[in-house]
Amino acid sequence: MLRKIARFSLLFVLIFVLSTQPLFAAGNTVKIKVTFVEAKLVENNHVGNEWWWGGFVNGKELNDGESVTVSANAAGSIKLHAEAQEQDKYPDDGEASASVKVSSIKTSVTKKLNVTVVENRGRYSGNTAKWQFTFKLEKVK
Repeated sequence: MLRKIARFSLLFVLIFVLSTQPLFAAGNTVKIKVTFVEAKLVENNHVGNEWWWGGFVNGKELNDGESVTVSANAAGSIKLHAEAQEQDKYPDDGEASASVKVSSIKTSVTKKLNVTVVENRGRYSGNTAKWQFTFKLEKVK
């Protein structure tokens, strides 16, 4: 009989703990406004003149100057990604990624990603173009 009571009590406590965890976790959600400020071609050593570039926040593509508000766990992070592509018959690509911990954002944080694109063919093979992507992350109140 004592064993049944102990088993029932343990089961009751386990169910209570598992059912209340999502309630407490919901209170730790933070809203962060992420702005893709700009992508700037910093240096171009004969890589090309026709470009495509993209800034991504948690997989969502943003245009220059565009913002998105992300709901994130206070213990989580926000993934930033940047890509640049020289567009010709044989495209050259470069990319960079970073994760920003939500807990590191007190009011506002600026994150810069550097992307290098290497020419892969022709007489300028091996030359590079350098891009700088700027993202601004702000805590929304």
